[in-house]
Amino acid sequence: MSDESKKIDEVANNSLYTSTAALATINYSYEIFSRYRLGEGSILELGPAEGTMTERLYRDGYKPELLEGSKVFCNQLRKKFPDLEVYNKLFEDFEPKISYDTIILGHVLEHVVDPVSILRKVGTWLTNNGRIFAAVPNKRSIHRQAAVIMGLINHEGTMSAKDIHHGHRRIYDPESFRHAFASSGLYVEHFGGYWLKSLSDSQIERHWTHEMLQASLILGERYPDIAAEIYLIAKK
Repeated sequence: MSDESKKIDEVANNSLYTSTAALATINYSYEIFSRYRLGEGSILELGPAEGTMTERLYRDGYKPELLEGSKVFCNQLRKKFPDLEVYNKLFEDFEPKISYDTIILGHVLEHVVDPVSILRKVGTWLTNNGRIFAAVPNKRSIHRQAAVIMGLINHEGTMSAKDIHHGHRRIYDPESFRHAFASSGLYVEHFGGYWLKSLSDSQIERHWTHEMLQASLILGERYPDIAAEIYLIAKK
């Protein structure tokens, strides 16, 4: 097992992806995904972790193929979705058997060693009219800006304890996110954000109602530059 695979399994063994806030944001990103009707045809989901997005796709009748670097997560995914194809490989080592109409990178690019190289590779896996749906945390989120003002972090790009726990290697802002795709030879069709996050996940989970969390997810779409999460849709 490579050092990178060991690192991914360490994250999987102590996953925080099913916390209340994390589940809410993944489910909301699926709602955005659905608006663009991206699920038609063949689908590849990179880094599905426990399969929260996968479950939404599956319930809506889609049969995505799953590419996951963690053996721990792959074992869980195979039990949960026995009729789906699950590939336990690092993204850098994957060679697909087919081309895909939709490729999902939900919180992937902040983890990988060389995101531009990964995007160039992923672009070759698309059909001629295929689309990539990608989402990442936003450095410019108001909760990060507030943390700087309070002296909790030095600047918006400082890794939080949760970033480090998840194995993040970088935090994007809207410009660097779009630039990664442009540098990969991909064209960004749509850009947006969601989740106007003013507090930490733990504070939100302790004190906010479901309605408050949903309202903040929607408000983030109105102010994508300072939303906690940003997304884009790209093509060749």
